[in-house]
Amino acid sequence: MFEIPAALLSWFYGLTNGYTTAIALIAVVVMAITTPLTLKSTKGMLEMQRLAPEMRKLQNEYRNDRAKLNEEMMKLYQEHKVNPMASCLPIVAQMPVFLIMFRVLRGLTYAPRGSAKPVAQAVWGAFDNAEQAADPGFIPRYLSVDSDLYLSLFGEHSMPSLGLDLSLSAAEAVGESFGTGLPYVLLVVFLGGLYFLQQRMVAARAAVSPTMSASQQKLMQYLPVFFAIFQIFFLSALVVYYIFQTLLRIVQQLYITKAFYGHDEALGRQAQRAGAAAREEAGKNGESGGFLAQARREMGGGKGDSKAEPKSRKEKSGDDKNGSDSPRREISSKRVTPPKNRPTPSSGAKGRPTPSRKQAKSKKSDKSARPKSSKKKS
Repeated sequence: MFEIPAALLSWFYGLTNGYTTAIALIAVVVMAITTPLTLKSTKGMLEMQRLAPEMRKLQNEYRNDRAKLNEEMMKLYQEHKVNPMASCLPIVAQMPVFLIMFRVLRGLTYAPRGSAKPVAQAVWGAFDNAEQAADPGFIPRYLSVDSDLYLSLFGEHSMPSLGLDLSLSAAEAVGESFGTGLPYVLLVVFLGGLYFLQQRMVAARAAVSPTMSASQQKLMQYLPVFFAIFQIFFLSALVVYYIFQTLLRIVQQLYITKAFYGHDEALGRQAQRAGAAAREEAGKNGESGGFLAQARREMGGGKGDSKAEPKSRKEKSGDDKNGSDSPRREISSKRVTPPKNRPTPSSGAKGRPTPSRKQAKSKKSDKSARPKSSKKKS
């Protein structure tokens, strides 16, 4: 896994006798391998975006039946010959390439440290080499011991190229002195500028999913720039490799823009129009059209349906209260016990309620105010 790329890097060094040139050539080979995967991933993503309006309709139609929704979605993919995994599998496949090149380039300047250093010193001491035993220097990894690259680095303490020591990181160089570390820092800043330019190209042609919100697009645009900041802790050989790789990616993005967005009927343009239609449909339904919101809805499954069920019950109970034949109404009409703080019907006058205390008091005062009758007793 590591020896084959290291052997290719060593072969390039044998041809050019320069570390930077060999690193640039290995970056070209890596991009030649990963570019077909990137193109396939971009095409798969755009094909999925082109189906966004149909997918939205299916989600609205079968939102209460998850199994039926999955079945109809698979039919939609088969009808349009779209593979939903085509947009993510190539990206996953590129991760091992990144890790392999990271390990190979770091292995060029491997020097025993910590508990490994006494072992290296003991080995050199067994060969009566006191100078190497005191400071073993580089012991390149994954390289053949008779290769030109191995022999040029073995036992050395620097990797000089273009006036820089590629075995140092920007942080280590600044630690020695600011003047020494300034070119290394500028190298990292240049890499960050290339990252920013690459993402601006992607955002300009809307290759980022059109269902993303503005804040999500900004995050995708500036995230690689933050990644460049951590390059100050990487050895400069890795920074040089990433610079050449990013330059090639910019050329790659120019090709993608021309191939997928070159005219109105191109796949990218169709995906943009479909994404706008899907967002408009989501706005009519009062849903968020963002990529993360859509993912939450898909991951949530039937959670939205369970929230809708209590609402329907509540509406049903409200209809029962307002309806004339409702069972709740019949139960309330059969109440026998009179409510509290209310007068009970009089036993003498059937159906006629007893006057309240206030009414009785007012009648009594009216009666006393009347003049007494002057009729004599017959």
